[in-house]
Amino acid sequence: MLYHVRMDVHLPHDLPGDTRDQIVRQERDYAQQLQREGKWIHLWRIVGEYSNYSVFDVDSNDELHAILSNLPLFTYMETHVTPLAGHPSDIHQSAST
Repeated sequence: MLYHVRMDVHLPHDLPGDTRDQIVRQERDYAQQLQREGKWIHLWRIVGEYSNYSVFDVDSNDELHAILSNLPLFTYMETHVTPLAGHPSDIHQSAST
């Protein structure tokens, strides 16, 4: 199942720098692990914002929820999830979709 997720990060201004750096490093490591596993298949920065657009390929709503809630920045994040389906006019979709 494919999902488009917008993530907007809102770190508190009074968060100590070393804490911020540690959380951001953990977030990067976790995101890269999920990409290597084929779960986080696209990741784009939104220019001028501390935000991203991502596409996840997971087996269920519950799996996506677990992935998102385990993000180290989740506490500081607002997410918007949109389930995706193949489009009949997409020339890249297989005939069986």
